[in-house]
This record gives sequence, C-alpha cells and structure tokens, in this order.
Amino acid sequence: MDQWATLNPIGATYAGLAGHDDRLDDFSADGYAAKADLTRLTLAELAAAEPQNQAEQVARDAMAERLTVEADRYEAGHTVSELNVISSALHDTRSVFDLMPTDGEAAVANVVARLRQTPAALLALRDTLLDAARTGNVAARAQILHVAAQCDSWTDPAIDDFYPGLARRLSATGALRADLDRTAADAAGATAAFGRFLRDELAPLGRDTQAAGRDAYALASRYFLGATIDLDETYAWGFEELYRIESEMRAEAARVAGPGASVADAVETLGKDPARTIVGKEAFRDWMQELADRTIAALHGTHFDIPEQVRRIECCLAPTSDGAIYYTGPSEDFTRPGRMWWAVPQGIDSFSTWGEVTTVFHEGVPGHHLQIAQTAVRADLLNRWQRQLAWCSGHGEGWALYSERLMDDLGYLSDPGDRLGMLDAQALRAARVIVDIGMHLELEIPVGNPFGFAPGQRWTPELGWEFMRAHCRIADENLRFEVNRYLGWAGQAPSYKVGERLWLQARDEARARRGADFDLKTFHRDALNLGALGLDPLRQALARL
Repeated sequence: MDQWATLNPIGATYAGLAGHDDRLDDFSADGYAAKADLTRLTLAELAAAEPQNQAEQVARDAMAERLTVEADRYEAGHTVSELNVISSALHDTRSVFDLMPTDGEAAVANVVARLRQTPAALLALRDTLLDAARTGNVAARAQILHVAAQCDSWTDPAIDDFYPGLARRLSATGALRADLDRTAADAAGATAAFGRFLRDELAPLGRDTQAAGRDAYALASRYFLGATIDLDETYAWGFEELYRIESEMRAEAARVAGPGASVADAVETLGKDPARTIVGKEAFRDWMQELADRTIAALHGTHFDIPEQVRRIECCLAPTSDGAIYYTGPSEDFTRPGRMWWAVPQGIDSFSTWGEVTTVFHEGVPGHHLQIAQTAVRADLLNRWQRQLAWCSGHGEGWALYSERLMDDLGYLSDPGDRLGMLDAQALRAARVIVDIGMHLELEIPVGNPFGFAPGQRWTPELGWEFMRAHCRIADENLRFEVNRYLGWAGQAPSYKVGERLWLQARDEARARRGADFDLKTFHRDALNLGALGLDPLRQALARL
C-alpha cells in the first residue's frame, strides 16, 4: 500500500490515505511502467502466498483478479492511452482538488504544491499520449475533440473557471495567497494548452471509428465487471430487459396520470406538480441531504446494521457543471465523510424530485455509501487494500442499482411518481447495455427487436443517439454527454445493469443453497463484508459461506 501510494498520490487522496496531498502522479511512460512493475511484483508474491483461512482466500482471489486485469490492460496499451470525457489522467488531475482538505495554511500549501506541478504533469501526459498513439494505441478522434472542449470549458471564466475559482474559494494571505493565485493561473493556462494539444496534435492521430472492436471490448468488459460474460447473450438480454422495464413504466404511468396515460403524460404531470419541484440548487442539495439522512435512520437496525461512522453522509454541489452525479468515499480515518456530489449544469435552477429519490438511494444508503463506507470500517475483517483501494464497477455500480430495486421491494418507493423515477433509471441502464455493446461491436440490430427499431441495420453512434433519445427522459445536453461517455469508455456503462443482474443471480443462488434458512439481511451483511471484488470472485466467495 505504501509503495502504491507513493506511485499514485492522486489515488491516495481519492482513497483518503494521508501524507500524499502535495504531489501529483508521474504521467510519463516511466511513471506508468513503475506502476505496472509494482502490479507484477504483487501478483508474483500473491501466487506464492498460501491463504490460511477463508478471509485470506477471499482477499487473495479479489486482489489477483483485479491486478491481473490491470496488468493485461497495461500490456494491451489501454492504460497509457486512456482518454475520454470522464476518465483519464487529465480528469484525475483536475478532480483530485475537489477532495483535498482546504482548511488551514498547511492544507492550502498542499493545494499550491499540486497546482505548481500541474503544468509539468500535463506535459508528461502529452508525451505519453503521443508515444502511445505512434504505436497504434490512441483514442478516437471524436473523443479527443470532446475532451479538448472540456479543457476549454474548465478554463473559461464564463463557464467553470475551475482553477482560479478554486483559488478564490480558499483562505490565504501574504505570500501564500500570491502563490495560490499564481499557480492556479498557471494550472489553468496549462489546461488550456493541453486542450490545444489535443485538438491540434493528438486528434489528427486519433482513430476514425469510435467502436472499440470485440477484443478490446472483451478486455474492457472484464475489467469493469470482474467477470467474463457472453457479450452476444448479454446484448440480446438487454432488449428483453428494457422491454420488461418499459412495460412496468406504462403500468405505473396510469397510476400517476390516470387510465390510458402514456409515460410522457405521467412525466408531464409530475413535472407540473409543485410538491415535487424545488427551486435553487442549494435547496435541492438540502433536500438530498434530508432524504439521505432519513433513509439511513430508517434502514439502520431494520434491514441493515449500519456502523456509526457510516451514519453520516455529506451532500455537496460539485464545482463543475457537466451534470454528473457521483459518490466519493470517506478518508481512512473518516475525518472526510462519504460524499454525494451533483455537478449542476449551467442555467439549471429548478429540480423535480420524482426522478431523484432513487438517485439518493443509489449514491447514498443502501447504495454506494453503505457499501463503500462500511467496507472502510471493517478492519476486523478486511485488509487495508480491501478497505481503501479495491474497486470493481460491476460490483459497486451493480450493488447500487440493485439497491434501487431493493428499496422498491422494501416498500420505500410506494409513491407512483418515485417508483416511475426508479424504473426510468433502470430503463436508462438497460438501454445502454444494448447501445454500448452494439456500438462497440458494431452488431446488427435484431430484425425482431420488440421496439421495431432500425431492424437489420448495424449500430453507429448516430443510431445509438437516436435509440437513447427514444428510451430516456434526459435533456439533450446531458444525453449527448452520456452517449459520448459510452463511446469513449467502452464496457463501463453496461456494468451497472449487468452488475445488478449478477448480484441478483448471486442472491438467487444463495437462496437456493440455504432454502428455508435464507435470510435477506444476513445475505446482504455477508456479501458486503467480503469487501469490493470482481463479480466472479464474489460468487465463488458466497458459495463458500
């Protein structure tokens, strides 16, 4: 862990490991190689280790699966060439400032130290991306241009103005204030220059097509799921699952807006309901906080035993405006709580709660906050790597989506509007199983698909946009970001719904094994106490309980 944190100071801040907040990662080819060497060394030591009990077996299996796929990604050239609208070294460098302590001179000095290093870090990343591109490992040209536009946004005083805005929010005087303002301006300048590099130098080298192809997609899917799945079967299942969910939505629409009402009618009715409308992003944040706190109080001692440290969550407005909603875990000592973030788009000042109740369950309790923060507490059961570093999207996002459905099963979505919001969120996740796999594998759209959509044609980004627009109630600006995210981050978007599917299968298998002795609360406790791990190791571990 100490070696990892030294090589990954940004990751250490994300994980809440103290002592590394004054440095950025080395994004040179040598820096990436050093991280890969540590991964290989750890895998070799794992292979020689002999687990002494079940807990050690789970830890070994979890780490071996995660590190093996990390090594495979590096060898395939995916790690050094990663660049998309949501995940890259560029995004890590910017967003790490959101999580840094800012109270007191020492904390501000750490911010200044990182700001000072930002120009050099981005120059090193520039060289790494160019070297990777010359060997054929490069993002799609369209994706590169989208990221260049993000750099423009982050450095535009009329939009995000991120780095100078950060400096203005911090308290500092004298020489520290001068350093803060100067390094923030330099970081903004370096980010703007990086955007120009992407547009002028890297984009001409970018791939013409945004489709990853089957081999690259299979590796990406394994990375995000911690499991190997049948991609063609999963693609076909996506159509079935979306049709099932939309059938439920139509039934729920009648409860909202009367017999014969369409989903669009129900959405219009809900949007006009003043009791479901909140004006002002600060007021909306407060609504999220109240619901999150109330849910924790209701679930503790009934459906879950929630550790004391986890009974606190902080709802925050993110300093950017891309519309993202996300969770960040607590620090190792819990001085930084788990946080739910909302990056409110520019110009949005009115919010409908009917679609966001399920989001609070997803990001808070019983979703990410319960899963991630309670894992950080379990020093008696889990080693430090499991508590602070282990993560698999299929496990984590799958659990959070499973949690949304669980809250319906437990009776917390009895309001038809709130339940329609949950189903709408499920439909989004099912639609992107179809679109993500279809676009990246350039599959044929089934002739007999239940929506009659483009039968026999092969998926393109344009068809992906058309399909998502027909099946999602998301503003066009946000949906554009969604589709661009799928195209640049192959395999991640399906991990929510596919992860939920595998969680449900694991629960069904546990119920079949235990029969009349099966207890849902016990299943959840035992499963979460395993920590974060790939979904194949999860099922193996549950089978041994």
